[in-house]
Amino acid sequence: MLSRVGRISIARIQSGAALLLMVGALSVMTRTFLTPDNAWNILRQVSVNLCLSIGMTLIILTGGIDVSVGAVLGIAGAVAAGLLKFGVAATTWGIKLEFTAAGAVVGGIGIGILLGLCNGVVIARLRLPPFVATLAMLSIARGLTLLWTGGFPITGLGPTFGFIGTGAWWGVPMPVWEVGFLAIAASVICARTAFGRHLYAVGGSERAARLSGLSIHKIKIAVYGIGGGLSGIGGLIVTARLDSAQPTAGLGYELDSIAAVVIGGASLSGGRGSIMGTVLGCLIIGVLNNGLFLLDVSPFWQQVVKGLVILIAVALDRLGERRAHPA
Repeated sequence: MLSRVGRISIARIQSGAALLLMVGALSVMTRTFLTPDNAWNILRQVSVNLCLSIGMTLIILTGGIDVSVGAVLGIAGAVAAGLLKFGVAATTWGIKLEFTAAGAVVGGIGIGILLGLCNGVVIARLRLPPFVATLAMLSIARGLTLLWTGGFPITGLGPTFGFIGTGAWWGVPMPVWEVGFLAIAASVICARTAFGRHLYAVGGSERAARLSGLSIHKIKIAVYGIGGGLSGIGGLIVTARLDSAQPTAGLGYELDSIAAVVIGGASLSGGRGSIMGTVLGCLIIGVLNNGLFLLDVSPFWQQVVKGLVILIAVALDRLGERRAHPA
């Protein structure tokens, strides 16, 4: 029987080999793929999905799931843009609060954390299935985004805010710096801290974790709050890159996020996975999307291919589980 570390290592090798195979094939099939500009373009595109997927990894490690990440991304970006552009008016007292770019960033991340904590409380305290609870939050967040924006984009956010998504430092795009830091921090937390070990324990056996004295409710609420905050950061990156908060931002992002985590070797039943595996999964999704675009494959077929990749990844995960734990 393979240990958890052994299965993670095998999953990383498989993901890495798949990524190298895709890069090699696309380099032969299109001359524009293996260029510095396209490489940076892939990393910029991957950055948002990776931001969401880091949070999704932490949640899936506990045996949960969050299908509201795309909707939370949308409302976080809209709130940040609205605060920066219009501020907040308290008409009763004749007061209007203006926000700097930093204040808008805090507001966007704050709304993400708040909605994530709401998910965690509903799941932990009311014992609703994570899929049902976060599906409800998806609808709530989408509705709140439309109410906040009135159904219209919020544009003209200025260069200071835009630097988050379009700036560069030492030639490296800011989204790559931002998400790279988050990935390293999350990897250290999972591998080197008590909180990280608790995530694996809860996902491996919630009953055993409870008997060991762990506060399951607090862990679940915290991890969904972190996931919501990371979705908020993703929303800031998207909004800053476009210089616009779109009411429909984040549609379908939850699919790519879950796909990246599973392709990276995490188990949907919890207790197994790693941040570095998720990074590889995001790169695979990003390279696949970019390659299909360069090959001029229809967007409709791109969805079909992506769905097949997810299906194969989940099937391989289940096969690995059966081999590790034969009946």
